[in-house]
Amino acid sequence: MRFSVRKRSELILKDKVVHHSSNRRPLEDPLSLLASSLTKLNSMWVSLVYPFASIGRDVSFHFTSKVSRQRSPRISLGNSVNVSAHAWLNVATGDPTGEPTIVIDDHCQIAYGSIISARNRIHLEPYVNVAQQVIILDHNHAYEDINVPIIEQGVTEGGRIRIGEGSWIGHGAAIICSRGELIIGRHCVVSANSVVTRDIPDYSVVFGVPATVIRQYDSENHAWRMGQVRITAVAEREKVVGLSAVGREV
Repeated sequence: MRFSVRKRSELILKDKVVHHSSNRRPLEDPLSLLASSLTKLNSMWVSLVYPFASIGRDVSFHFTSKVSRQRSPRISLGNSVNVSAHAWLNVATGDPTGEPTIVIDDHCQIAYGSIISARNRIHLEPYVNVAQQVIILDHNHAYEDINVPIIEQGVTEGGRIRIGEGSWIGHGAAIICSRGELIIGRHCVVSANSVVTRDIPDYSVVFGVPATVIRQYDSENHAWRMGQVRITAVAEREKVVGLSAVGREV
């Protein structure tokens, strides 16, 4: 019995192709349930056993995330904080005493592979979303002594970093403060692969190396504008008055 070329092709395809008779959504991979269980167990263990300065409810540590138990007394975590796979919260000082160097407020997300390394203080206000492969450092490696390998020179004195409420730090961004205080305002967007080394005003979108403001919300006209919005004389006076009031409270 001989088959036509078309018939033979149909038979070959029928043997190789798996046809699904149902349009239902496939079930989740059973192995993902194992990963979820490991993360849940790890979160419970870390929350109960690690001596954090403070820790809230529903904090999640992926089972591949990294936090040192010896240095956890210098970390403060709020409610519903999520530390994802391969993320690292690093306290860059061996002194277990003193105020927290890493402060992460409620509902913050630290995504895959991101690093927060603090010698002095890095503070994430509520609802900060840190995307994948981000690095946030309030110090740097010392390198000035040419007679000593850089790896043996330790870290610099550094500064402090504060990231305002509701901000989003894009994939691959770097936020580095070598001295003083670096402040990223509220509801800011740091675009992917940008490098932030100076302050960012509230409601801004920044991009580049070094990062500059490419878009900002104009509160007077209630609209987003390209570039940085010019501060009016009235707003400048209000800012000065506000800073003076803060100084008096301190």
